[in-house]
Amino acid sequence: MAAASSSDSDCGRAESNEASSKWLDAHYDPVANIHTFSSCLALADLHGDGEYKLVVGDLGPGGQHPRLKVLKGPTVLTESPLPALPAAAATFLMEQHEPRTPALALASGPCVYVYKNLRPYFKFSLPQLPPNPLEQDLWNQAKEDRIDPLTLKEMLEGIREKAEVPLSVQSLRFLQLELSEMEAFVSQHKSKSIKRQTVITTMTTLKKNLADEDAVSCLVLGTENKELLVLDPEAFIILAKMNLPSVPVFLDVSGQFDVEFRLAAACRNGNIYILRRDAKRPKYCIELSAQPVGLVRVHKVLVVGSTQDSLHGFTHKGKKLWTVQMPAAILTMNLLEQHSRGLQAVMAGLANGEVRIYRDKTLLNVIRTPDAVTSLCFGRYGREDNTLIMTTRGGGLIIKILKRTAVFVEGGGEAGPPPAQALKLNVPRKTRLYVDQTLREREAGTAMHRTFQTDLYLLRLRTARAYVQALESSLNPVSVTAREPLKLHAVVQGLGPTFKLTLHLQNTSAARPILGLLVCFLYNEVLYALPRAFFKVPLLVPGLSYPLETFVESLSDKGISDIIKVLVLREGQSAPLLSAHINMPVSEGLAAA
Repeated sequence: MAAASSSDSDCGRAESNEASSKWLDAHYDPVANIHTFSSCLALADLHGDGEYKLVVGDLGPGGQHPRLKVLKGPTVLTESPLPALPAAAATFLMEQHEPRTPALALASGPCVYVYKNLRPYFKFSLPQLPPNPLEQDLWNQAKEDRIDPLTLKEMLEGIREKAEVPLSVQSLRFLQLELSEMEAFVSQHKSKSIKRQTVITTMTTLKKNLADEDAVSCLVLGTENKELLVLDPEAFIILAKMNLPSVPVFLDVSGQFDVEFRLAAACRNGNIYILRRDAKRPKYCIELSAQPVGLVRVHKVLVVGSTQDSLHGFTHKGKKLWTVQMPAAILTMNLLEQHSRGLQAVMAGLANGEVRIYRDKTLLNVIRTPDAVTSLCFGRYGREDNTLIMTTRGGGLIIKILKRTAVFVEGGGEAGPPPAQALKLNVPRKTRLYVDQTLREREAGTAMHRTFQTDLYLLRLRTARAYVQALESSLNPVSVTAREPLKLHAVVQGLGPTFKLTLHLQNTSAARPILGLLVCFLYNEVLYALPRAFFKVPLLVPGLSYPLETFVESLSDKGISDIIKVLVLREGQSAPLLSAHINMPVSEGLAAA
C-alpha cells in the first residue's frame, strides 16, 4: 500500500513538472548514434512538399566513418558516406525558378558538396595553393635520384619547423612513415606533382540581393589558410575573397551581398573580426580574454560564448554591452527564433546537462537533459513550426516541441543584475538649510573657488618649505643625481666618548651592479676624531644592503655636538653621488666627567 502511494506521488510530480514546462517531449532516443555539432545541423523542405527534414553531417563514433544523414521525424530517411569529416551544413536557394526547392550544401575537407532533391548536383573544390619552393626542389631531387629518403626526411622536417608556407599532404604523410616504408613511398610518389590544398573550417549563407526569407543566397566559406570566400549560387565561382589574421571557426552574416553586408568571424586567436562590403581587411576587432565556443547574432547584438564559462554581448563596432556567467562550461550555441511572437534568443548547451535560453542577459528558460547536449537546432521540423532538436554527447537524439501557449517571460532565472539594483533609494526631502546652502554656492561660486585656490597654494607652499627644511636638517639622505640608484642610511650607537657609526649602503637598481665608489667624512677635527675618514666601497650587488662601520671619538669635554657629513663619490669625480648629514649625540661620558 505504501509502495503504491509512493509511485502515485512520483507520477503526480512528473505530471506537474510537465504541465509547468513550456516544452512537449516529442522523442528521445539515447542510442540514436548521432555525433555532430550545431554547425552540421540544418532544417529544410528538401522535396517542396511542406515536410521539413533534418540534415545531419554525422562525424560517426570517435570521428570514424562520417556520413550524411537525413531524418524525417525520429527515423533516418537516407544515409550516405562522406570522404572526410563534415565542417558545416547549410540549405539555400540557388535560383528563382519553380519549384522553389532549396539545395543542400555540405562542407567536407576541401570541397563543398551540393545536393538537390537529395541527389548529388555539384562539387566545388577550393583552389589549390602554391607549394613551398624548397619542398618542390627536394621532391625534384628525389625524382632524379639525387637524394636518399633519409636525407629527404631530415630536410622536410627542417622546412616544416621554420618555413612560413606549410608542407603539402604528400610530405606530411611521408614524415609519418617508418624508415622501412620511406623508399617505397618515394618511388611511388616522386613522379607526382606537389599539391597543397587547404580545407574548409566553417560555412554559412548570405542573401544575394533580397532580404526575403525565400531569396537566393550565396555561400560564405572560411578556410584554413585564413581566407573568407563568397561563392556565386549558380555558377559557384568566387565572387569575393577576404583575408583574416587568423583561421575563422564561427561565422555570422547579415545584409545582402549586392547591397551591403556585415560579416563577423570568430577566429582561433581569440579575436572576432568584423568586415564590411568591399573590405579586404577587417574593419573592427573584438579581443576576447578566452577562446570563443560559439557566435550568434540576436537582432543587432553579437552574442559570444567563451571557454571562461560566460556569454558576452557586443555591438557590431566591438563595444561590450554585457556579460553573463554560466554555471558550467558552454558546449554549443545556436539561435532560437519564434516568428509568431517576434522573439529572438540565444540557446547555450552546458556541460552540466542544461540548455539555457537567454534574451540579452536575461534568463528565459532552462531545459534539463539526461546527458550533456553537443548540438542544437530550432525551427520548423515536419509540420511543427517551433521544434527544438538536440543531440547529446553519447549520441542520443532529443526532440521537443514548444507549446503553442508558451510565453517566454523575463525572470525565468537570474536576470543578471540583482533585484536590489532596481529599487529606488529613500532620499530624504530637501531641508531649508540645504536650499539656503545651494543658493549661497550659486551666488558666491567665484569667491569660493578663489578661496579654495588660495588654500591650495598655501598647502603647497608649506609642503615645499617642510621638504627644504628636511633636506637642510638631513633627516633623510637624498641622492643628488638620478644616474646612480643608491640608498644610504646611517646609525649612531654608543654613549660616548667613542661612538660606533654604521652606514647601510644599498644598490636599488634592478640588475646592474655598481663598482668604484668611495665614502668620505667631513667633520670638525676639534670636536671629533675618526680613524678612517676615507675608504673604498666594495662591489654593490643589486638589492643587498652593505653595512660599513667606523668609530667616532668625541674630543670635547663641554657637551658640545656637531654634524658629520657623509659623502659617497665615484673615483675620479668631485661631485658627490649621495650625501647625508648625521646629528651626533652629546657624549654622556665626558659630560659626567
